[in-house]
Amino acid sequence: MAEPLRSFAPLLPPGTPSPNSARILVLGSMPGRTSLDAQQYYAHPRNAFWPIVAAHCGIDPASDYPTRVQAVLDAGIALWDVLAQCRRPGSLDSAIELAEAQPNAIAELLDAHPTITRVCCNGAEAARLYRRFGLPGAPRVELIQLPSTSPAHAGMPLAEKMRRWHAALV
Repeated sequence: MAEPLRSFAPLLPPGTPSPNSARILVLGSMPGRTSLDAQQYYAHPRNAFWPIVAAHCGIDPASDYPTRVQAVLDAGIALWDVLAQCRRPGSLDSAIELAEAQPNAIAELLDAHPTITRVCCNGAEAARLYRRFGLPGAPRVELIQLPSTSPAHAGMPLAEKMRRWHAALV
């Protein structure tokens, strides 16, 4: 049996609601093995998240992790995952064992951060998990399912992913 995996704390702009408060929450399902090992969101070198978001924020995608995180926070974007804990052999979302999955407290986070008015799910599985675990009890927010940035979902050209992500992050 696979060991339980634990996701990260949310990345949120510091302080109380302000002009730099998060407006958008990007939710993944659960960090992959590479991200868990590095203790960084979207750490797999072929994941398109950072190139897409770096282009949106106007920074070099090769910037170090703290610089990329700061750019995301400055853009009013928060990061988290739907699941707080789960068992998953490997890194594929399809391998998540839902029977023991434990969700993060998304409704509570949204209540505590009323400036977040849009939730962008990174891929179909994150959206499905959000509808199952996060949506009940969540305040009214706009939900957008975006194409997965995972290297396992390479069927859509990067330019099209960028177009869809940029439209959602404005």
